[in-house]
Amino acid sequence: MTFYGYRRPDGRVGVRNKVLILPASVCASDTTRIISQQVEGSVTFNNQQGCSQVAPDQQFTMDVMAGYAANPNIYGTVVVSLGCENCQMDLVVAAIRERTNKPLEQVIIQEAGGTLKAVEKAVRYAKKMVADASMLQKEEFPISELIVGTECGGSDPTSGLAANPAIGAMSDLVVEAGGTSILSETPECIGAEHILARRAKNKQVHDRVYEVTERFENHFHGVGEDVRAGNPSPGNKAGGITTLEEKSLGCIHKGGHSTLNNVYDYAKQVQAHEGLVLMDTPGNDPSSVAAMVAGGAQVVVFSSGRGSPVGSPIAPVVKITGNKLTYANMEDNIDFNAAPIIYGEKTIDEMGQELLQMVVETASGKQTKAEALGFTETAIARMCNFV
Repeated sequence: MTFYGYRRPDGRVGVRNKVLILPASVCASDTTRIISQQVEGSVTFNNQQGCSQVAPDQQFTMDVMAGYAANPNIYGTVVVSLGCENCQMDLVVAAIRERTNKPLEQVIIQEAGGTLKAVEKAVRYAKKMVADASMLQKEEFPISELIVGTECGGSDPTSGLAANPAIGAMSDLVVEAGGTSILSETPECIGAEHILARRAKNKQVHDRVYEVTERFENHFHGVGEDVRAGNPSPGNKAGGITTLEEKSLGCIHKGGHSTLNNVYDYAKQVQAHEGLVLMDTPGNDPSSVAAMVAGGAQVVVFSSGRGSPVGSPIAPVVKITGNKLTYANMEDNIDFNAAPIIYGEKTIDEMGQELLQMVVETASGKQTKAEALGFTETAIARMCNFV
């Protein structure tokens, strides 16, 4: 299979061709919204972080911002900062430059003379980038150029029985073709980590699986809590999932049966052509999707037994359910129905092939329902309270 995309100057391949108006902190987010509203072909998001953070949390924020700008779906970026936040402009620009050499401009609100002057300056930068981006022609690429993120949220038993196995079959096909598939959600490996670790390519990767799951649990223990107090969620329980371990057994199906080749920390750059990898993310859907997109995923495949509207400002999110009632009730949000697996109408492998075809069509430009609705929810993982 092949898809049509855009070759970037850093060598990677995008499946969208947008200009990012990047808020360096919460104090710049309203300004970037105003800018993006005036520039067709641009995208932005509401960044709730970027200031009043301890070092590990600031690093999470920096990695997401740099990763968003470096994601190959982005032609170029206009960074907008207030001027006095923790994530200073020079730090953000340096982090982006470490990942990519794509077009980059910067506007500091306090130095520009306030919001209106900053908007005027940024709009000019962004409109020029959009015009330059419009000159690019799509080229044909093999699916080995794809990095596909996988996510599940609002799960019910059909997620583990149908939707996630279909994603796993699709993941195996991407890996077999020479691409990269990202398995995420560290808390939803807990209880099944031994199964996942058995598939590690070496002892280092095996040990990393245990390291990230234990670290995640211990983080909650440090404040006198247990991750199981909030996971499974009320919606998971209402759908029929009873324990975190049960949820985890369904979650890891998204990784198919391929060898696990690497474990990445939150929002770090993922390598192309690496096969199946795991990224250490929360179970929270927007913050997990954000990390994989920051890692370079051009497309995300997201299963939901109960139904979920979550999208991304940077990458198309393909929604899949294994629940035929959810598919009927959430038709506005769900792209793919995997329920035929449950009713014996199609096999997991057949559904995996059909899902891969949808991923390829999406990579070539077909809008997902989350894109059509304009959903750009973004969250960034945190370890501590604001300082």
